[in-house]
Amino acid sequence: MSISNSLKFLGTFCAFLVFTESFSQSSASTYSALGIGDFNNSGFTHNQGMGGLGISFGTGWGVNYMNPALSTRNTIFNFQAALNYQRINATTESNSEVLDGGGLSYVGMSLPVKSGKHTMGLGLNQVTGVNYNILVRGQVANSNLSSINFIDGEGGISEAYLSTGYLLAKNLSIGLQGSYLFGSTIRTNQLSLLSENGEPIGVSSEFYQRFTVSDVSFKGGAHYYFKIAPNSNLHLGAIYQAYGNLNGKEFAKVADFGQASRPEGDGDILRNNEIGSIYVPNNLGYGITYEKINKFVIGLEAQHQRLSQYRDFGGNTGELGDSFSLALGGQLAPDFAALANLFQRTTWRFGVNYQQTPYVVANTQISDIGINFGGSVPINTLSLANFAIKLGTRGTTDNGLIRENYVSFSLGFSLNDNTWFYKRVFD
Repeated sequence: MSISNSLKFLGTFCAFLVFTESFSQSSASTYSALGIGDFNNSGFTHNQGMGGLGISFGTGWGVNYMNPALSTRNTIFNFQAALNYQRINATTESNSEVLDGGGLSYVGMSLPVKSGKHTMGLGLNQVTGVNYNILVRGQVANSNLSSINFIDGEGGISEAYLSTGYLLAKNLSIGLQGSYLFGSTIRTNQLSLLSENGEPIGVSSEFYQRFTVSDVSFKGGAHYYFKIAPNSNLHLGAIYQAYGNLNGKEFAKVADFGQASRPEGDGDILRNNEIGSIYVPNNLGYGITYEKINKFVIGLEAQHQRLSQYRDFGGNTGELGDSFSLALGGQLAPDFAALANLFQRTTWRFGVNYQQTPYVVANTQISDIGINFGGSVPINTLSLANFAIKLGTRGTTDNGLIRENYVSFSLGFSLNDNTWFYKRVFD
């Protein structure tokens, strides 16, 4: 790759770094009010199109973020980024409201140190997302007064990661990813008392809480494949994401409406940037994929996270159960020889995923099921435009709960170059 093209790649990467704050709004769900928010375990755009498949299978045309061991398949330089958007119709037995959120989803880069043997990667990604806005009405006990609560939250945890993959033996690769975790979650609860006529009484109060995380985590991965026919491979993959105690600081305050977020204002400061930690259980994933070379791929993967052991900043547990997800997906290989037919040169993906979320409300553990499809459209010899769409439903309206019917979009690109390490020759 020429110096000018190298600078273009690095300039594009740095430009995306400027917008990392948009991670905080890249998801939306009323259930993200619980715990640390929604975990993003479905990978990059090409993984999302297959229902989150990517632990046991990857290609050289996209960054293999889900399993760092698969990065050895990136035999050329790859730069990848995407934006996402999610729109939710949240419904109870009597009401309905539309929520949405979107922003920068990820930025990733993979480059071969020794092609097919050793790779390095780095990037930015969202780990969890918090984005909700809830209105709760109630009756004050032993009085004619009613109450109204405006509860909202935003933010999440992001990561800047560095990864490496190494071909340990024939068909066996291992990988390691180290991440610096950063970001804040901000939650507020505004309470007002109303008379029988619905008029405000007294002064509205506000609770404000901001938790900022600053720590590291690690992910290890392994991948092995073996031939079961001349043109067929069976792939096995596994990952282990280690979180544990994540250090950070918390500011919490109770004050009159509009004053709680101001440290210097009137009110009662409960925690003044107090140093502490939360405990996030580790995540285990594994899967198997069948590949018919240059034809199709189909795989099945699972992930487990014992979030019932989650502890918040105060050391409290509850409201969360163990999380389990299952992804069944695949892709149809493109026909690179069909130069005049863009449809045939596109990689098409499909998938179904089921998740037992960690959210437990009214003794009901919330489940999530969705169908996915997507593709990678060639935009030049090596680079691709990637897209993924998911239609899903989460929760139920039984027992006064909320059902979320949603659609999410991810749109990005992969810039690939096979001359990154080639020496230029001048006559």
